[in-house]
Amino acid sequence: MMEKLDKLFHVSERGSSVKVELLAGLTTFATMAYILPVNVNILSAAGLNSGAVFMATALGSVIGTVLMALLAGLPFALAPGMGLNAFFAFTVVIGFGYSPAFALAAVLTEGLIFIILSLTGVRTALFNAIPSELRYAISAGIGLFIMFIGLQNAGFIVGDASTLVAINPDLSGAAVALAIIGIAITLILWIRKVKGALLLGILITWILGIVAQLAGWYVVDVEAGVFSLIPSGLVSAPPSLAPTVGLCFQGFQEAFASAADFGRFLTVTLTFLYVDIFDTLGTLSGVATKAKLLDEKGELPGIKGALTADAVGTFAGALLGTSTVTTFVESASGVEEGGRTGLTAMTTAFCFLLSIFLYPIVGAIPGFATTCALVVVGIMMMEPLQYLEFANPLHLIPASITLGFMVMGYSISAGLQWGVLTYLLVKITAGKAKEVNKVMWVLGVLFIVKIFILDRLV
Repeated sequence: MMEKLDKLFHVSERGSSVKVELLAGLTTFATMAYILPVNVNILSAAGLNSGAVFMATALGSVIGTVLMALLAGLPFALAPGMGLNAFFAFTVVIGFGYSPAFALAAVLTEGLIFIILSLTGVRTALFNAIPSELRYAISAGIGLFIMFIGLQNAGFIVGDASTLVAINPDLSGAAVALAIIGIAITLILWIRKVKGALLLGILITWILGIVAQLAGWYVVDVEAGVFSLIPSGLVSAPPSLAPTVGLCFQGFQEAFASAADFGRFLTVTLTFLYVDIFDTLGTLSGVATKAKLLDEKGELPGIKGALTADAVGTFAGALLGTSTVTTFVESASGVEEGGRTGLTAMTTAFCFLLSIFLYPIVGAIPGFATTCALVVVGIMMMEPLQYLEFANPLHLIPASITLGFMVMGYSISAGLQWGVLTYLLVKITAGKAKEVNKVMWVLGVLFIVKIFILDRLV
């Protein structure tokens, strides 16, 4: 069995082993399993059936990730993207007043356009056009970004009226304290080069949380969003998909109801498309750079398959009843555990499939337990910065803008967007505009249109 898996996914060829790939896939799943309950909470706020959304989230993740494994052979996992699900629920449905079916129709249309762009090679050209200095910054930016997400999930970083964000002044709460302990434990395991350090860190922190709950330190308060860390059971019957599957087709009637509705539909579709494209490009570029999967030309073997998997995942997710499916930055956790092939992705997909029946267990893993993995991975993602020419302002300026805006703008695509525009500016200023890839000029124009036109319409 092991030999067949090794041959099928070219594991040995990439300097890995079946055992390492399986562990990496499990680690990736553990760090991104939070999307199951979180996506349910967000999309159910828009009026979608929570059980159906859970099924759509899990199955959409399975489809996208399996395709990533088979078409690209890369260790990346997919699931409904954070940010895009919030735009779906709180802007399109609650803000604009359209139905969930309308939003799903926009996602379906975006996915179809995405598939066409991927098959024609347009997205591959976009990926290969990104210069090395931006790739290094994207990797580091993603690292800081997921670190920030992890610390937010744990309540270590909180909102502040005067400074926007701040470190929580009260670190005595169980969730925050356990997150800090978990980070320390994971760092120690990593420094000591313990295999499976990230996964062990998550499990140990979760177990400590269960002990804290039994001791009365961690107090369950469902109304306040503090849930029990003890699974309610081992298995449960999968909920029905019936309330959401195919719902997207009803949305087209609403989209074509009037010229104004159709105009808004196009705007929403293009917004979904834009964020999906450039979040995916940024994630693939950053994580692939860190994993040293790029070839001597700086290109990613299997990129066309990866982009196609991402696009089909979005299309399938919309059919099932969930928001845009995209490549997850948390894939970096599996990469850090040694994942280099599609076997890592296939393992993660299998875990998502099992989660349909094991929701009581998956749903009990708290955000503060996954924080330790996200923070440590964030630190690891800083490594590519060593290749950046810090003494060269033509490299340093766009790289700094990319990294900084990615974190401060809370968006991978925003960092890439402003990084590209800055890159073009410094090249023009230095009289080196002729060195710029033509695709980068096209990107620059698209980003300007996005900033000054599209963003004002939504």
